[in-house]
Amino acid sequence: MILHPAPFTRLLSALLIVLVVVAVDQMSKAWILYDIMNPPSILPLFPFLDIVLTWNPGVGFGLFKAHSLWGSAALVFLAMSISIALGVWLWRTKDKVLLLSLSMIIGGAIGNTIDRLRFGAVLDFIYVHVYIFGYHFPAFNIADSAITVGAALLLLESYVRNKE
Repeated sequence: MILHPAPFTRLLSALLIVLVVVAVDQMSKAWILYDIMNPPSILPLFPFLDIVLTWNPGVGFGLFKAHSLWGSAALVFLAMSISIALGVWLWRTKDKVLLLSLSMIIGGAIGNTIDRLRFGAVLDFIYVHVYIFGYHFPAFNIADSAITVGAALLLLESYVRNKE
């Protein structure tokens, strides 16, 4: 089957977004791990923002911690399964906002999966001083940010589409 230019361009755009998210995520983590946090410390940037070095054995925001090889393998499998399902959705869509949001989520999932495969945990380094009901907001990284922004765009797109 020959791809027509429009689908090819759309999928190339999605792949580029995924690759940019993964590259920026992995480069920022390498910079933090090997240059900025060597030795580990707390680097205050603003009164509300620090650069720290933490390892997250769970999924986003420290949920579902996996302290074993099997737990890590399950999280890798889950992330890749979700990424494949989102990739199929991405393949079928023609909506540009949906393409952007799904690409960001997939890129973030791949970025964190690379960490999990390399280190057994995800490197988080952005700490914003936010407290909700007495609990502090956990540290996060560029991949987490891409997943969060992508999910927010996905919800926004869905809400706007339902309003039309």
